[in-house]
Amino acid sequence: MSPSAESIGRVDSQPTEHRWWKEGVIYQVYPASFMDANGDGLGDIRGIISKLDYIKSLGATTVWICPHYDSPQIDLGYDIADYESVYPPYGTLKDMDDLIAGCHARGLRIIVDLVINHTSDQHKWFKESRSSKDSLKRDWYIWRPAKYDAQGNRQPPNNWRSNFSTAAWTWDEHTQEYYLHLFCPEQPDLNWENPETRKAIYATAIEFWLKRGVDGFRVDTVNMYSKPEGLPDAPILNPDAEHQVAASLYCNGPRMSEYLSEMNHVMSPYDTMTVGECPATPDRNRVIQYVSAASKQLNMVFQFDVVDVGQGKETKYNTVPFNWKLPELKQAINSSQSLIVGADAWTTSFMENHDQARSISRFASDAPEFRVQSGKMLAMLNATLSGTLFIYQGQEIGMINMPESWPVSEYKDVESSNFYNSVARATNNDPKALAKAKAAIQHLSRDHARYPMCWDSTPQGGYSSNTETWMRVHDLAGEINVAQQESDPNSVLAFWRLMLQMRKQHAAALVHGYYEIIDFEDEMVFSYWKKGRGETALVVLNFTSQEQPWTMPPSWQKLGLELVVSTQGKTKDVPDALQAFEGRVYIKNH
Repeated sequence: MSPSAESIGRVDSQPTEHRWWKEGVIYQVYPASFMDANGDGLGDIRGIISKLDYIKSLGATTVWICPHYDSPQIDLGYDIADYESVYPPYGTLKDMDDLIAGCHARGLRIIVDLVINHTSDQHKWFKESRSSKDSLKRDWYIWRPAKYDAQGNRQPPNNWRSNFSTAAWTWDEHTQEYYLHLFCPEQPDLNWENPETRKAIYATAIEFWLKRGVDGFRVDTVNMYSKPEGLPDAPILNPDAEHQVAASLYCNGPRMSEYLSEMNHVMSPYDTMTVGECPATPDRNRVIQYVSAASKQLNMVFQFDVVDVGQGKETKYNTVPFNWKLPELKQAINSSQSLIVGADAWTTSFMENHDQARSISRFASDAPEFRVQSGKMLAMLNATLSGTLFIYQGQEIGMINMPESWPVSEYKDVESSNFYNSVARATNNDPKALAKAKAAIQHLSRDHARYPMCWDSTPQGGYSSNTETWMRVHDLAGEINVAQQESDPNSVLAFWRLMLQMRKQHAAALVHGYYEIIDFEDEMVFSYWKKGRGETALVVLNFTSQEQPWTMPPSWQKLGLELVVSTQGKTKDVPDALQAFEGRVYIKNH
């Protein structure tokens, strides 16, 4: 239902505490794929430093660095072997110090990934823990004896499945017990029940980096630290599967608030920001407990509602491409936008990160004739939503998924390969099943975010001087790159810069304002109000490749709404129809 003319000018929100991160624009960098400065075919910290002026020029205020720590790279850096060292191919601690200083010299903040649900199995803590049942660090991880079935066969302690489509338990032959890992077997979960473990985590993973000058953390898997008492079996959702999805049990456990409050206290002497990765949390009240200013736990979280749209229920790949309708996306956005209504809470706006396929390919069209308009329309959507805005490297130039023609062998991510291999085993390499699995991977794989950044049309897209790069450069690097778009005022890059300027200029409505959906049931057009103190914005987005009729109602015309930006480049004399993937923003000053 559309709001009345009277309600458009009324804003019931209360002033919120000003913090530097609220109006921030955070640019996420995946080190391996951003820029290779030393020519070894892998991105590095010096490469990031060389592009800080570019990041600043976008309108970004903060740089987020994905894991830079020393790691065996089984899960591409999220398996940390030493929190106080840098992965040698990326550089050194001195390089990180220079990066921190380089950000601050440009007026940029810097945050890093905080990965503390688990470590690498190569971390010295785990090596000591698995050395003996009598080890002083045995209880730093989660060990359990085996169970046995009626035939005397050894079984894991429970039926949990990991996030990577394997059992969540691995048998350790040396000590004759299982250890828990919610991700890869090489990523054993830390035991947060042990206060000595928590103290060590805070010292090495948090305080070490705060003292070096980082401004905060993106907190990985932030709601998984507290496991349920007794580690019970998960409900059997798939009787044919040996292991069951258990996120409802291991997310949001009984001591989460205690742990996060304790962690917040450690950070309190510093002017930090925290944004937690918060999957499997559909309860709005539970999310608000995490991000309420009064609770002093987290500043904000990434809810997964938006990026889960179109994914399978049991596993994300148990689906087909574009298996969603626009009202589902609208509802998902409403879930995160509603957090600021009637609560002392904050929220986030994002559609891409290192764990997601490219948004143009997922939510619009990457066809050559539509991809630029699609990139602009999605930029408008992201930049007009309330909360702190996150942009993933390459999103600002409209990078798209890897081509369908690339074989499965080009996919490097453990999540993708595990799923494909599990289908192959389960179906005895059935061609139809494998084709369906490949289609799902090509649509949703994390690999699409991880191939190299495209800087120019030179070989390897300007990412590296090496002819061999750790991941293949996109076939369209010559068409979709920074250099080409820098000189094109009609590019996706130019439009992102325009939207970030507008977001800053109209922060009352676009950053802090209340979101109000207009056309929930419409499967073609997405329109909503953003109502803030002193101004109101109307956003209208065509999510189709077809022209859609749209005329502003007479009652709205009387309000004095002014068209300030269109993805078509017009601010007046616009037709009574939205062009393919067109977006418009109207502003009313009260």
